Amino acid sequence: MDNQRNLLLAVLLSGLLILGWTEGMRYFYPEADVAASGAELDTAGLTDASSAPGTVAAADAAGEVQALPEGPVDLSAALADENRIVIDAPRVAGSINLIGARIDDIVLKDYRETVEEDSGPVRIFAPERTDGQYFAAFGFKTGGQIMPDGAVWQADGARLTPQTPVTLTRSDANGVTYKVRLSIDDQFMITAEQSVSNGSENAAIVEPFAFIKRTSTTATPDQFIAHAGPVGVFDGTLWDPHSYAELAELGSEVPAGTPSWLGFTDNYWASALVKGEGQSSTVGFESLGGDLFRAVLRYQAETVPAGGTITETTRLFVGAKESTVLDSYEDTGITYFGKLISWGWFEWFEKPFLWLLRHLNSWAGNFGVAIILLTLIIRGAMFPIAQKQFASMAQMKAVQPKMKAIQERYKDDKQQQQQEIMKLYKEENVNPLAGCLPLLIQIPIFFALYKVLVLAIEMRHEPFILWIRDLSAPDPAHVLNLFGLLPFEVVGFLAIGPLAILLGVTMWLTFKLNPSAMDPMQQQIFNLMPWILMFVMAPFAAGLLLYWVTSNILTLAQQKYLYSKHPQLRAAAEKEKAEMARKAEREKAEKAEKSKA
Repeated sequence: MDNQRNLLLAVLLSGLLILGWTEGMRYFYPEADVAASGAELDTAGLTDASSAPGTVAAADAAGEVQALPEGPVDLSAALADENRIVIDAPRVAGSINLIGARIDDIVLKDYRETVEEDSGPVRIFAPERTDGQYFAAFGFKTGGQIMPDGAVWQADGARLTPQTPVTLTRSDANGVTYKVRLSIDDQFMITAEQSVSNGSENAAIVEPFAFIKRTSTTATPDQFIAHAGPVGVFDGTLWDPHSYAELAELGSEVPAGTPSWLGFTDNYWASALVKGEGQSSTVGFESLGGDLFRAVLRYQAETVPAGGTITETTRLFVGAKESTVLDSYEDTGITYFGKLISWGWFEWFEKPFLWLLRHLNSWAGNFGVAIILLTLIIRGAMFPIAQKQFASMAQMKAVQPKMKAIQERYKDDKQQQQQEIMKLYKEENVNPLAGCLPLLIQIPIFFALYKVLVLAIEMRHEPFILWIRDLSAPDPAHVLNLFGLLPFEVVGFLAIGPLAILLGVTMWLTFKLNPSAMDPMQQQIFNLMPWILMFVMAPFAAGLLLYWVTSNILTLAQQKYLYSKHPQLRAAAEKEKAEMARKAEREKAEKAEKSKA
């Protein structure tokens, strides 16, 4: 009963901790306000007939306009168009589409699509109407009209590199010249300086804008532990409440407050528009129907007098969610840019875990070994807490006879009974909650470690041993097809591999080693739980299973050692088990007698 009471207390206190932590985080880091559900995003002028599938651009008296392709577009054919400027940076490659001033071709040089050497680099941006369409565009709205999507811009260079920026230029029929000067750094940030020079005799009203448009078919699933979908920072607060499906239901969403940046995030990759110093008029997210979505950043209209010039600067991030890189951008003044990674509540010690994991990997030369070492270090650091927990349990067992005597003596006076028990705790220097508090301390720590392994791009495509070539992917060896000898693929929870089996076995051993007395129903649940979890965890990343298996093995060693130091716990539990067995036999016999009668 004492063990069951401690379990109930642990669950109750865990719930209070989670609720208390949530309220505390809301107080210190309030969530961004959200406009009323379904609030219409004012994108008038950003969507016209020229952008609708199956149509062509309207004629533009100012210069060349090309017909937009109808229907689906082949990626290779789209990238072979001659109206492109090459992007060649240390970590990014691709091209700029001069038709529409779009950045619609971005691949990452340091990341492959698969573990195979010839799989090619990870592609983030792709042209419109291709299977993985995902791109950014910079433009202008003048006099209520925008340049058609088919407008062809002129470039002053053939390659965009960190050393050679490129300026795109176009003039309208009234003599107003529009320019987009693009530059790129040595990581993943592109800077777009949009300027307007009014060479006409009349004033011009101009609104610079930028947007990111993408399909959700290539997006990673949105999870509780790792958000994927629309994201941004407004009024200094992270905004990420919706998945793509939820945004599609709403139609559009306009977060309240001044934007710092907004875009779309996947588990390992992201794109984001970083607002410049100008005042924005329209900022938000919208569903374009089907699987298409857009993040819009439009600046307030400005009057450009004859002979005058205005300039607005917007930055575009498109790349890998590397913690050190994102933090370096945050250090330049981009508010909470590091929160493109879904750190959640425990960021303040998730980041040190990731830092330690990276250093262990560089030292060991194997990410799987780094996971084992990190788990060992954290378990070692938590060992004094476990010792305290077992010592508290031993103290509670020692006063159990006296407590039962008090309960028997004052069984008809519950208030007096509680007073006497509290007096006993004080005399014996026993804290009844001391056995639960260490558990509450460990829960967020081990949850944070688990989350780091989910979020760490450093684990992607990292091998461990033998058949495990990618720790971020599920264990590729499966029992049901005899580890690949049979000609069929096992999917889902049936894809049981060696790591999943080890997880089930080690968890079952930890339950068997625990001498806690349980009733028959509890015993059955605990006997089944390891094997259920084996199936549930089988599709998870191999690195996560490696962590759980290592943690279970260390738990076994820890429990065996601590029970050897506190034999009275095992003896008391065995006594409880015997009493519970005798009680079950008596109840069984009584039921048999009643059935005979």
